[in-house]
Amino acid sequence: MKFRFLATAAALTLAAGAAQAQIKFGLCYDFSKAYTFVTPQVAQAVKDYAEVLNAKGGLEGQKIEIVAQDHGNEPQRGIECYEKLKREGVMIFDFLSTPVSRAVLPRAMADGNIMLQSFAGRGDAVDGDVFKWIFPIGPTYWSQVANDVAFIKSQSKGTLKGVKIGFLYPDYAFGQEPIPVLKALAAKEGFELMLFPNPLPGRDQAAVWTQIRRANPDWVISWNLSAMHVVAAKEAKRNGYPLDKMIVVNWFNEVDIANIGPADAKGIKRGTNVVGGKDHPIIKQIEAELYAKGKGNGDAKNLNDIYYNTGLAMYAPAFEGVRMAIKQGGLPLTPAKIKAGLETLKGFDSNGLIAPVTVTAKDHGGGGKTRIDMWDGTKWVPQSDWISAYADEVEKVVKEQSAEFAKSQK
Repeated sequence: MKFRFLATAAALTLAAGAAQAQIKFGLCYDFSKAYTFVTPQVAQAVKDYAEVLNAKGGLEGQKIEIVAQDHGNEPQRGIECYEKLKREGVMIFDFLSTPVSRAVLPRAMADGNIMLQSFAGRGDAVDGDVFKWIFPIGPTYWSQVANDVAFIKSQSKGTLKGVKIGFLYPDYAFGQEPIPVLKALAAKEGFELMLFPNPLPGRDQAAVWTQIRRANPDWVISWNLSAMHVVAAKEAKRNGYPLDKMIVVNWFNEVDIANIGPADAKGIKRGTNVVGGKDHPIIKQIEAELYAKGKGNGDAKNLNDIYYNTGLAMYAPAFEGVRMAIKQGGLPLTPAKIKAGLETLKGFDSNGLIAPVTVTAKDHGGGGKTRIDMWDGTKWVPQSDWISAYADEVEKVVKEQSAEFAKSQK
């Protein structure tokens, strides 16, 4: 059954002719506006993986159903999607949008429903003591940017004193998210932090790159999305800024490389939370069992897109956590049982697809590991091991902001 999105009542039932699915995952995604460069690949991967698992009996014998609906990156529509799917029996929700995640989070907390928040949303939601029902499994933007700084330090003879680090970002919630951690690390390490906000929609970067050229930072951490990446790379070239001194956020894929030009993009670096390419057991299994038989849930070329792998990285631990919930707590499944199941994940790496994650009742993030890859003109080449740096500094910012959230809810 091919992946398709219906603008209204967009339910996707995974295995045609299978028994009624008993575990519903709600994907309230932006399928129509800002995030269409990534949501189709992620949803395709989730659906493919669930279909392969269902063919083997599902999770402890229970079938999986993916229910998807568009929120257009609008917080109010995200809230409406949450309420609708809640009425339909969904207990596990995912929004893949920082603004929408922030808007829905208080409701999910109040209802005691599970909210997945991998690679988006509030960085302080890793604090399981405060955000009991929120699971940002994998690196948050805070831990990712901390790891970027650690890599820069490793390239600067082990010291950041006197180093100038520029932070280029679209001036809204997604782009602003890493700034508190960057400021804390600048104070600790003594580097000069230069903030370069760019107004939305972010595709005219001539002025901000003029500022960057004049400031001449030693490194630029670029926190862009989709076409903004292409503009940034081309403006960097035009202004004589070396791409091998630029580290981009994880939302940077093979389409962006193609639009920049594979040769022109040589040297650019990416913070990543998942292994790229098709040479992984899960992808090989999906290719053999679905796409080789004409049963895939989207375009086969997406299996060679890092965003497809990201979808697998988001849901491999989620599916495993639910499996453990059933194994430990039995049926019927409840949010409390799912919470307990997710909190048993220990060293889970989905056969090397992701950095190992260990989730506990106190830490819902799993460790915050990323690595730096570099585009060598034809492929991505790892430049570091999986790292989780500045844990104490990130934790301090987490506790400060989660405490503010807790205070606001009283």
